[in-house]
Amino acid sequence: MENKTPKSILIRKASGEREPFAIEKLIRSLRNAGADEDIIREVVDDIQAWIYPGVSTHQIYSRAFTQLRKMKNQVASRYKLKKGMMELGPTGYPFEHFVGHIMQRMGFSVEVGQTLQGHCVTHEVDVVATLGEQLHFVECKYGQTPERIQNVKVPLYIRSRVDDLIRRHKARPEYAGFSFYGWVVTNTRFTSDAIAYGQCSGLKLLSWDYPVDNGLKDLIDREKIYPITVLKNLNKSQKQNLMDRHIVTCRQLQDDPELLTPLGLNPSKTKALLKEIREIL
Repeated sequence: MENKTPKSILIRKASGEREPFAIEKLIRSLRNAGADEDIIREVVDDIQAWIYPGVSTHQIYSRAFTQLRKMKNQVASRYKLKKGMMELGPTGYPFEHFVGHIMQRMGFSVEVGQTLQGHCVTHEVDVVATLGEQLHFVECKYGQTPERIQNVKVPLYIRSRVDDLIRRHKARPEYAGFSFYGWVVTNTRFTSDAIAYGQCSGLKLLSWDYPVDNGLKDLIDREKIYPITVLKNLNKSQKQNLMDRHIVTCRQLQDDPELLTPLGLNPSKTKALLKEIREIL
């Protein structure tokens, strides 16, 4: 696909920094959303004709989403993923359950919201995941805006908590031969110092786009675990009702449509919603 946009056009990131506009990133995100090449070409042509110096990445995203929505609603819903992840709130609990579902798809046995005794003190652990003789302690850091970047203080703090838990669990006979790991998972991003400390200290870090090509957005697309917040056939209060009941993924609704019963949807609305879910997945 030919790039007609001058590389000299600087756009504004969520952090306020400016960087040259890279049409390749837009093309990649559209492909990840499942758009075919004809749709991608139409959206790219529109953005290239419209873009101007200083425009924000949010404005580019909004315009691309509007064009997608005109062309194909299910592709638009998947492209809405990043915004949908910011709507898994206002508390962090739905995000913890969402992370639990992702780890289940990765083969882990999962428990969410556990209180565990460490060597020195007790700890609230967002997700405890087991895979064979591996025990993983996962801390989830949810942000409602992309600007809430996780700095080095976060993995520093989590490392000390994980070490206290590991010290306790290593002494328990039922965990003889186990390996122990700590994670920090966020729907936003880590600073470079946070990533450097995580790598050095042995913490596993997972953010929207880290590790490269294996970040949260990549896992969501690969495992087809989309949050209910991308659904256009549910309003905000209906989504909140589901999240309050720990129903946070489209796949949960596909597997058990009876979960929709408390919402009181009429048959035609339910049919449209389930059709939307099938198309997204």
